[in-house]
Amino acid sequence: MSYQSQALNSYKETRIKTASQGSLILMLYDEAIKQISNALVLMPDGKVQAKDIEKVNSCIIKVQDIVTELMASLDLAHGGEIASNLLSIYSFFNQQLLEANIKKQVQPLIDVKGMMEDLRQAWQQVISTTVVPQKGEVGSSIDVAR
Repeated sequence: MSYQSQALNSYKETRIKTASQGSLILMLYDEAIKQISNALVLMPDGKVQAKDIEKVNSCIIKVQDIVTELMASLDLAHGGEIASNLLSIYSFFNQQLLEANIKKQVQPLIDVKGMMEDLRQAWQQVISTTVVPQKGEVGSSIDVAR
């Protein structure tokens, strides 16, 4: 591994370790959207060449892993209706991703990507408008993620 690669990996690791909950959620959405885009590039006109089947499979599985992580991060006990709704949406995503992977279909990927982009934008708005309490301050905010 080159020095440049090591430096980049160190930067990414530090960025993740020091990120806020909201930033981590955005990073998960960003990576999921990127992986769906990668899969779609490998499926022009809804067809996958034999040499690209494993790559498409890998991209979709990465997205499923991310969705599972998003599901696991929900605090259903305190998140109320928002957390419950997100759980339903994430379950739908996993169902669509499974179907897309098994049948190598493009439309479920396009649908999930569009919905993820919308959710990412909503999270971005929440994060940018939420006041984060400083150490020692008591704040009131809805926390749907642990």
